[in-house]
Amino acid sequence: MMTQASDITAIDLSGTWQLASTDAAHAAPMRVPGDVHSSLLAAGLIPDPYAGRNERDVQWVAEKDWAIERTFEVAPEMLEGEWYLDIGSIDTVASVYLNGVLVQDTDNCFRRYRPDVTDALKAGENRLKVVIHSSIAAGAARQAEQPFFIPWSTGNSPIPNGNMLRKPQSHFGWDWNIAIAPLGIYGEITLRKLEVARIEHVTTRQFHHAGGAVDLYVTATFHAEEPGILPVHFALGEERVRLDIGISAGETQLTHMFRIEKPALWWPAGHGEQAIYPVRVETPTEIVVRRVGLRQVELITDKDDAGSRFALKVNGREIFCRGANWIPADALPSRITPASVRDLLQSAVDANMNMLRVWGGGFYEPDWFYDLCDEMGLMVWQDFMFACNLYPSTVDFLDNVTAEVDYQVKRLASHPSIVLWCGDNELVGALTWFDVSRENRDRYLVSYDRLNRTIEVAMKKAAPGALWWPSSPASGYLDFGDAWHADGSGDMHYWSVWHENKSFDNYRTVRPRFCSEFGFQSYTSMPVMKTFAEPKDMNIASPVMESHQKNAGGNERIAGTMFRYFRFPKDFASFVYLSQIQQGLAIRTAVEYWRSLKPHCMGTLYWQLNDTWPVASWSSLDYGGSWKAMHYMVRRFFQPVAVAAIPSKDGETIGFSVVNDTAEPVTVTLDTWLVSLTGERRPYRSAEGTCGPDKAEMLFSVFSADLPEDTLLFWSFTASNGMTGEGHHVAVNYKALDLEASGLTLDVSPRDDGRFAVTASATGLALHVMIEADVAGRWSDNAFDLTAGVQKTVIFTPAESGAAPQFHWLDLHSCQTHQA
Repeated sequence: MMTQASDITAIDLSGTWQLASTDAAHAAPMRVPGDVHSSLLAAGLIPDPYAGRNERDVQWVAEKDWAIERTFEVAPEMLEGEWYLDIGSIDTVASVYLNGVLVQDTDNCFRRYRPDVTDALKAGENRLKVVIHSSIAAGAARQAEQPFFIPWSTGNSPIPNGNMLRKPQSHFGWDWNIAIAPLGIYGEITLRKLEVARIEHVTTRQFHHAGGAVDLYVTATFHAEEPGILPVHFALGEERVRLDIGISAGETQLTHMFRIEKPALWWPAGHGEQAIYPVRVETPTEIVVRRVGLRQVELITDKDDAGSRFALKVNGREIFCRGANWIPADALPSRITPASVRDLLQSAVDANMNMLRVWGGGFYEPDWFYDLCDEMGLMVWQDFMFACNLYPSTVDFLDNVTAEVDYQVKRLASHPSIVLWCGDNELVGALTWFDVSRENRDRYLVSYDRLNRTIEVAMKKAAPGALWWPSSPASGYLDFGDAWHADGSGDMHYWSVWHENKSFDNYRTVRPRFCSEFGFQSYTSMPVMKTFAEPKDMNIASPVMESHQKNAGGNERIAGTMFRYFRFPKDFASFVYLSQIQQGLAIRTAVEYWRSLKPHCMGTLYWQLNDTWPVASWSSLDYGGSWKAMHYMVRRFFQPVAVAAIPSKDGETIGFSVVNDTAEPVTVTLDTWLVSLTGERRPYRSAEGTCGPDKAEMLFSVFSADLPEDTLLFWSFTASNGMTGEGHHVAVNYKALDLEASGLTLDVSPRDDGRFAVTASATGLALHVMIEADVAGRWSDNAFDLTAGVQKTVIFTPAESGAAPQFHWLDLHSCQTHQA
């Protein structure tokens, strides 16, 4: 059947557009959705921003205004009725022209715009043009218009005044991000016909009855230019209901309730199934689907002897949150794909995580991101996009924020994975970071409170019943104190070990109720290094390496920590390896202790899961998704049932803590050995005990004085639910150990499925063995220990089939000693 032009109700305008600087100096094709830098790179007009020191050579792009345009055809008979543009996201300050007519000004990357273009549309060829103005110039102009100066974190953002604009704050640089201020059209851009009404929002609320039934209320908001009659279908599974409603000019709401008598509930990963119910709202021209999970979430903040609790309860059960902070998947939006993001999220699940915090300096992620989290059982702590700066509180800015919050919350709140909405990242602390705000705290505190209250009111109006937390870190509602060092209540960011260069043991001096940020840096892995640096650059102090370290003093801190704990590495590759080992040991020290405090502490989210580009950072995944050494450790210390060796505060005893995050009691059998520096093991003590559900208990302790000098305490455990683990404890710093060559060898066996079985064997003591391949891929395990006469087989899965990788290994002895 032929489709008549008059039947067409939408024209997809994505595809190839033409890009040009408004001074006509540069031009290239551009894929839309996409960003300007990626288009210029594809056209050979700029070098790869991530390579070498090219960052400085591409920063001019953000200083220019850019025009992005295309043509499209409209048949004469299509001109009947009302037409509008559906614009998902423009970054950021832009003017949209259709056939030379200004149809929309935009100034918020986080809002959808839907301008009426009926009068500008014509039969035949139409020209659509988006002029994106320099965010650098726009930020400066808006700063000049403020009634008083609004400071930003210069340590994070070398490009100034990003706090004036509603775009990702990390675009202006961060202490892990490249500073190039990307710009572009990121969401859909479609010409749509308004037939009677369009669906503006679909939101849901659920009410759980004591008997188990759930009432699911689905509310559709429609927009119309004039009154009319609209047939609407609401559907849940096989149930489909038609309602014909009268539509008024402006907005009209319609709510339908579905009763689900025996619902399958949505649970976080490791606690049950992730049941999803697709809800559909249909009109003759649109279908909107919301994938709903039925679950109840509470934030427990009851007062206790230590202060007040901070615990999430899902479906009546308190959940210890194990996870990390999420930043944008790439510094250039064009490079972000659902497949690459799925891989990163799967790595989180594979490392026994059940929560990610979508940090407030990036994006509200696309719906498919939260769909993946819904499917995988990853709870989301969702920040609003404000981070580490102070912000305006003028009427126009707050009105813009209100519209942003209303749109984003209505778009996202039905996702079961989003369990908490948080007002911002570190804005209360930022009040103390600048001379002007320290000298006039009242002015800036009132300004902050106006912003924070605007976000809260808009969020609660858009999603009644959703959980709100004012800021991260925060000790409580309307508490503007120092939450970095207050461990009695609220959520905590604990950065003393990294930023103040304190020892790893310092993690055991605090007792957070929920630690939502803490981290330690390492270098990105050698295969990633080779993508941006030449052999001559492989030196910690080279200009290229320093340009890929964005935290002031970061390289010195990594090196200084090595001096504290290890003998200095023999070469650059060993330096990179050892930085990753010590990163994992730092975070393991914190997590194992804080998990042992359960239920006093009910969450640890380390900084950070992923990287936006190849850089030295706190991430446990390399740029591109490969696992650093730490991520293999994370999988072990985040296991739902885990055992940790924890020294007492006075150092006199070493206690073995068992933590059980499951709903059933487990019996744990623990064996310990004394291991010599040559790798011989002799049994020391064994014990068996039961740990109750959702508990942490001490199994037994040993006296440090009873451990002979020049020995290590090794242990392994088996739990009755099948979980196992192992580890070792060193009574002194590793540098005090006169290690000997481990005699480690690798035996490689290609498998029929394209993977490789690699068996590592040792004749001596091999600590922190890291097996590496010269191609990208994933290991079944890594960063493990071997003692004399022991072997371990691990599986390597290349990222690309048909690869023939070469393998090599490092351990603690080999990285600091030139082999004979």
